[in-house]
Amino acid sequence: MKQGFDSELYMQKQKEQILKRISQFGKLYLEFGGKLFDDLHAARVLPGFDKAAKIKLLTSLKDEAELIICISAGDIERNKIRADYGITYGTEVTRMIDNISSQGISINSVVITMFEDQQSAVAYKAKLENRGIKVFLHRKTKGYPHDVDTIVSDSGYGANPYIPTTKPLVVVSAPGPGSGKLATCLSQVYHENKRGVNASYAKFETFPIWNLPLLHPVNLAYEAATADLLDVNQIDTFHYDAYGTIAVNYNRDLEAFPVLKAILTKISKSNVIYKSPTDMGVNMAGYCIYDDEAVCEAAKQEIIRRYLKGLVDFKNGLANEKTILRLEFLMSKLSLKVEDRVVVTAAREKESKTGKPSMAIELDDGRIIRGKGSDNMSASAACVFNAVKVLADIPKSVKLISPDIIAPINRLKKNILKDKDKALNLEEALLALTICANADPTAKLALKQLNSLNNLQAHSTCILKEADEEALRKLGINLTSDPKFSSNDLYCD
Repeated sequence: MKQGFDSELYMQKQKEQILKRISQFGKLYLEFGGKLFDDLHAARVLPGFDKAAKIKLLTSLKDEAELIICISAGDIERNKIRADYGITYGTEVTRMIDNISSQGISINSVVITMFEDQQSAVAYKAKLENRGIKVFLHRKTKGYPHDVDTIVSDSGYGANPYIPTTKPLVVVSAPGPGSGKLATCLSQVYHENKRGVNASYAKFETFPIWNLPLLHPVNLAYEAATADLLDVNQIDTFHYDAYGTIAVNYNRDLEAFPVLKAILTKISKSNVIYKSPTDMGVNMAGYCIYDDEAVCEAAKQEIIRRYLKGLVDFKNGLANEKTILRLEFLMSKLSLKVEDRVVVTAAREKESKTGKPSMAIELDDGRIIRGKGSDNMSASAACVFNAVKVLADIPKSVKLISPDIIAPINRLKKNILKDKDKALNLEEALLALTICANADPTAKLALKQLNSLNNLQAHSTCILKEADEEALRKLGINLTSDPKFSSNDLYCD
């Protein structure tokens, strides 16, 4: 993909702004929006964006910073899934702790928000505490959102336990949206000021990008990413009234700003420097785009990807009709159709010719590689194997895995494991390839090409089984699928 974003400049500008905020207040609670690790959405819509930019930035500030991680008790109860990795929010929190700690960044604690004595949340708290992690419980804030006098009182934010912190920068992050980061920040700011500490709040955010046009594809891609929340980008009228400058923000921040400003004013008992929701955000991404055409194209592709994912989620009962209508509306705004994603047409043509579930992958140089399902391999396994053959200049007729190896695995799956589908899924095929590579130089050459698949685009003509989807995710392939199942079976083992 053509690059269009300067990630090094972005980290530099963000750091400068964070240090400026700390100097203004003395102590800063910084809400980190989006993913702290692996910000895949930003990497897709801003080609050149380092998906680890946030953690690299935080690492450069580790002497001044400590981290609080929030997770909603309701998300623990529902086993909410982080879609891009297929893991629960609870698991993502533990992954974050491991990854952040390995960077030398201080983990202060985990806050379980919106706590209502859910047993799953109680068990999760015990699990973390048994591993030496401090855990705090926050219940719903009394009086929120309209009764400011109650919110900013000992029965509101004061009812939450105070979390002792020692660093001038306290980053508050979470595995996903709706985790209670803002309430945790404001509760802490209340407690700090009550103790005589001059502390305030800011928000580290990337989307929407405030100094891009309202209908810029990057900002519309943000709406697509939050279609299930029905987020809508709007002009920040508070910012325009204060500065005469057009800025873009989103509906929830705009709706909450008057109350949020009143809360911060009452907490600090002084004039708040923020005149708009945009003021509250540390967002320098718009200054780091150097090729707008490349960024626009990437964002359009992301909207198509989100639309196809929405259709699959709807088929699986994970999305409602309002979400799909919202995504269709965003597609129509830019006159997009799914066929604008070239791998879609390629995969469908392959299925039309063969009558088999098929997949297509687009290589970096624009070549399209196809693969179809068979009795021996799933379509995703066949397509990946065809791709690595092309990348390694291995003739198409060469068998990377000997039939003498595939056949007994097929028999094992069918006769012993009682699997309805004896074909090797992608993970199984890659394990077999690894074994073959010990003795076969050609297989070893193919195996070395797997890293070259990272960040490539792929499309499947059917919803993949979990093992195939997980293997593609680990390879870094950006997958979409048509919203249909590979068989009429309700249960797939």
